[in-house]
Amino acid sequence: MPDFKMLLETKEYEFLKTEPRLGRRILLLGLGGSYAYGTANENSDIDFRGVTLNLPSDLLGLTEFEQYEDQHTDTVIYSFNKMVRLLLECNPNTCEILGLEPDEYLILSPLGRELLERKKIFLSKRAAKSFGGYASAQLRRLQNAIARNSMPQQEREQHILNSVRNALEDFQRRYASFGKGSIRLYIDKAENPQLETEIFVDANYRHLPLRDYENMWAVMHNVVKDYDKIGKRNKKKDDNHLNKHAMHLIRLFMMAIDILERGEIRTRRTNEQELLLKIRRGGFQQDDKSFSPEFYEILGDYESRLERAARESILPDQPDLNVVEEFVEYVNRHALEV
Repeated sequence: MPDFKMLLETKEYEFLKTEPRLGRRILLLGLGGSYAYGTANENSDIDFRGVTLNLPSDLLGLTEFEQYEDQHTDTVIYSFNKMVRLLLECNPNTCEILGLEPDEYLILSPLGRELLERKKIFLSKRAAKSFGGYASAQLRRLQNAIARNSMPQQEREQHILNSVRNALEDFQRRYASFGKGSIRLYIDKAENPQLETEIFVDANYRHLPLRDYENMWAVMHNVVKDYDKIGKRNKKKDDNHLNKHAMHLIRLFMMAIDILERGEIRTRRTNEQELLLKIRRGGFQQDDKSFSPEFYEILGDYESRLERAARESILPDQPDLNVVEEFVEYVNRHALEV
């Protein structure tokens, strides 16, 4: 296991101290990825994830800030205000930042500790939809990878269309009664001479926020891009990606069930580590690269458990925005003084 605290003292992480938006403004910084889940192996990258205070100019002036990324070290640090918005939707990537083990936080300010103590104010039954949506994305990647070379082109195109529609489910949920336009996705005779059929889009929007428009198209673009990437990797790496997707699929269900049943965010999967590592090592992958019936039985069990947990959860349908607003104002008042 690497010495993560010593690693932060190296020159490549100097930006944590020198970047004006970071330094003393960091609320918390902790492990991300496989090291946080307890599923790391000798090839695992080191990821850090965190939260930092917005600058006074973000809160009172004209600047905007959502997150700081250092691609060289794979470090992502969200602004506090963006973190709150994502937590209100029970976004898996941000929820897991608040569910680390105590010794996995490498930087933790007093305000950061208060954020951890108040994390339950963000939890709601939305976790079923958000974590389930991310799990569906992982399942699509598995299906895409396995199906790519075995399906006729027309069937593959239909498969991509279904994947895009599923990926847009969150956008459609937020705009269920959207009066500013519409989007229609369908398959027709291809204009691309290399294809028999292809997906077409009819879109008509008025006064749609640019960021929402960008996010919608990014979702569709990423599904198609991920699909096209499958098969272009070398065999060993491709197998590793398949098994990693399968592992994360089950892990997402585990985390969602914890949130809905216990109101707890538990990122490190200590009790289920053996199962997750077996999946990652290819223990359920067959010779034809498909997954065994046993894997799908496990998946079906977790799907049923998530449905039951969503029905029986004592969590509210949505967070109490008055409580959240009070805490956000409290933190941001401190942000003006740092």
